[in-house]
Amino acid sequence: MEQNNTQQNRGPNSRGGFRSDRGGDRRGGKRPPREQPDFDSVVLDIARVTRVTRGGKRFSFRAAVAAGNGKGKVGVGVGKGIDVQQAIQKGTNKAKKNMIQIVMVNGTIPHDVRSKYNSAVIMLKPAVVGWGVKAGGPVRVLVKLAGIENIIGKILTRTNNKINIARATVDALKKLKTKNSA
Repeated sequence: MEQNNTQQNRGPNSRGGFRSDRGGDRRGGKRPPREQPDFDSVVLDIARVTRVTRGGKRFSFRAAVAAGNGKGKVGVGVGKGIDVQQAIQKGTNKAKKNMIQIVMVNGTIPHDVRSKYNSAVIMLKPAVVGWGVKAGGPVRVLVKLAGIENIIGKILTRTNNKINIARATVDALKKLKTKNSA
């Protein structure tokens, strides 16, 4: 009466374990439904970076990612990884971690604001209803992700560094205050 070895090792504490046909997890409960992502993310910049060692060159990737929920929350993150997908994932996680809540009045910002981060200087101005988003580059991406519908944005310096421009924009949005909170 020899039993098959695979049948003999089946049990709750063996390596094979019991499989539930009901879609539950191993702890006995049902898995919670997957949450729908409530944040949109946009890749601002991807760069291949090189570290030179004695043994040669080591390549990795850097991704700058902006994330926002369209309801006044926005953030920027920079991730580094061995491949592009890993860098984007790390950047998205950092952007979600660094979210800020911004002040909006009737779909625009309450007042003019200017900000500088390293070499990047930007200016944001409120606009009337129906004007739209008049801004370029990372400024446009960030204000759209934040849910601002009418705004004028201007990059005042001649820099192409998208990370610095994005961080200057987030810094400017942090400075916003309403009359009640001032």
